[in-house]
Amino acid sequence: MGRKSSKAKEKKQKRLEERAAMDAVCAKVEAANKLEDPLEAFPVFKKYDRNGLDVSIECRRGARLEPATLEWAFELTKSNMQTLYEQSEWGWKEREKREELVDDRAWYLIARDAAAGPVAFSHFRFDVECGEEVLYWFDIDDSSPSVSGCCGDDCSYEILSRRTKFGESQQAHPGGHCGGCCH
Repeated sequence: MGRKSSKAKEKKQKRLEERAAMDAVCAKVEAANKLEDPLEAFPVFKKYDRNGLDVSIECRRGARLEPATLEWAFELTKSNMQTLYEQSEWGWKEREKREELVDDRAWYLIARDAAAGPVAFSHFRFDVECGEEVLYWFDIDDSSPSVSGCCGDDCSYEILSRRTKFGESQQAHPGGHCGGCCH
């Protein structure tokens, strides 16, 4: 009577495999979030000098940004996005947007003009969603149409994906639900 059936053993093995797959996904996210600067290996992408625009681009954690830069990012997001949010089913929720921008998982690409200071930013996170590692982009905002493209184009996504190994084949978490281990 104390013997396990082969079905029970198979179920247990499947659960162990699912947990191992989720642990591997979470390990990738944790490794990405431990990087000091995901762009460090790609210094050529830390400078954008095209079409009359000359900016430096830095990648930093939200927790390491100066309060003035965070406030600038919030005000730029509000200026560019508030109306669109108000027209959507989400609505504009200032307190929630501020919290999102300073969340412990927040990363930023900040484009800075030597003379004018910050001119564009992209806010993103390395996270787990539905059992897969994701590079989740929240905001790409710039202060002028002439700045568009310097801080959040497909190239930025590709660099960050490859640098953090997110570009590798991804195993979906069976069952389609989020394991919740990283958020």
